[in-house]
This record gives sequence, structure tokens and C-alpha cells, in this order.
Amino acid sequence: MKKIAVLASGSGSNLQSLIDNIHNKEGIICAVISDRKGAYALERAKTAGIPAIHISRLKYENDEQFNNEILSVLKTHGAEGVVLAGYLKILTEKFIDTYKNKIINIHPSLIPSFCGDGFYGMRVHNAVYEKGVKITGATVHFVDHGVDSGPIIMQKAVEINQNDLHEDIQKKVLEIEHKILVQSVRYFLYDKIDVINNRVYIKE
Repeated sequence: MKKIAVLASGSGSNLQSLIDNIHNKEGIICAVISDRKGAYALERAKTAGIPAIHISRLKYENDEQFNNEILSVLKTHGAEGVVLAGYLKILTEKFIDTYKNKIINIHPSLIPSFCGDGFYGMRVHNAVYEKGVKITGATVHFVDHGVDSGPIIMQKAVEINQNDLHEDIQKKVLEIEHKILVQSVRYFLYDKIDVINNRVYIKE
């Protein structure tokens, strides 16, 4: 089975979906890495018997050294792909080039809406609420050198009711995040994805 690593900075609910649906069934999560020592994602990994590794950015002079250390750990564990599950640190060009079209990210909106610099976590849902849009959703995409600009693998929309508050929007989006992230990773594990001219094609 193909091996993937997960990078997470927070609670890791999307990681849990991958553990429940993918790990040791259709692929192997070979490592979970977090830049935050107290990230609950590390506890989820330990509970599942997955190597849980904390790598602090503060120990390194720059992003290049920090990313090189993560790359070294990924190589040690044999990671063939990387999933970003609420990971908030910058990936260097070398990192992205090393895993070109093999780094999968989940974003809590329908890209190209509510994405780019500064749009992450509740900031996205707050912006959605303030704008008063009637539909939002989630996007799974490959990571490239831009911000939320890589080839889109899957998207799914949810309707927003007029009485929905910020937290209601977050809950609705999180439910579909779990579903489309698992399916997108499944496509990757089974080599079902072709990227041609920045567009994703799913092979039957």
C-alpha cells in the first residue's frame, strides 16, 4: 500500500477521517507531523499507532532549514505523498517541487472564492458570513507555488440558511471536508489522478 504523511497544526479532525477510513485499509499513514507540540492531531496519531512527530519552527533559523528537516523525516518514513490537514506553516519551493502534485490540501471554501493570503480556519467562515453568500463549501487541491492556487481535485457545496451563524457554517463545511478529503486521498492512493495543464482528470 502507498504511504502518505499528514501535516497538521491543530486538532486534526480531518486526520481522524483519514485514520478511520484510509489507514491500514487503502493506504498507510506513515507519520503525522505537527509544528505545535500540543496539537491534538499528535494524540490522534499516537492512539492509532502512527508515528507522531513534533518539529518546532523555533529551532530553525529560517523556513528553508525547517522544511528541510520535515523533508528528511518524510524520506525516513517513506512518504510518497503529503496531506495538509489544517497545517499553517509555509512550504518552501524545494518542498513543493520534491512532492509536485503529491501534496494535497483541504480548504474550507469553494476556490477561487474566499481563499488566498489570510484566508484560513474561522477567518474563511467569518468572511462567508459577512458577505452573506448563499452557498459555500470545501475544496481539495494539490499545492503549488501559489496560495490556494493548485489544481483542484474535488469540490462540494453546501447551502447557507439565513439564520446560520459562523459556527453553523463551519460545522456544515467540516462535514463535507471529511468526505471529499477521504475520497481525494483515495484517488491519489490508487493513482487515479492525472494533472494536465493545471486541471485534474480522474481516471475511471
